[in-house]
Amino acid sequence: MYNEVQMKQRKAVTKRRKGVRLQASADEKRRLRGLPAELAGFYKPIKKPVTLRLDAEVLAWFQRQGPGYQTRINRALRKVMLEERK
Repeated sequence: MYNEVQMKQRKAVTKRRKGVRLQASADEKRRLRGLPAELAGFYKPIKKPVTLRLDAEVLAWFQRQGPGYQTRINRALRKVMLEERK
């Protein structure tokens, strides 16, 4: 019985946090437009875990450059995304 109460409380907390994250994601565009240039460096977008299939040679190339390959892949994709928006 005690475990059931704990589980319900955890679910409620998780749902509230998820709602806050979703709200932050929805407000992302508004924050970017009004963000002063000196604060732009502190902006940190919300990350989402995904499963992504890449060519083995592409993944190996990013990994050969050392730790942080996922960040480099994200930066490369962001660069393409921003260029497409222009």
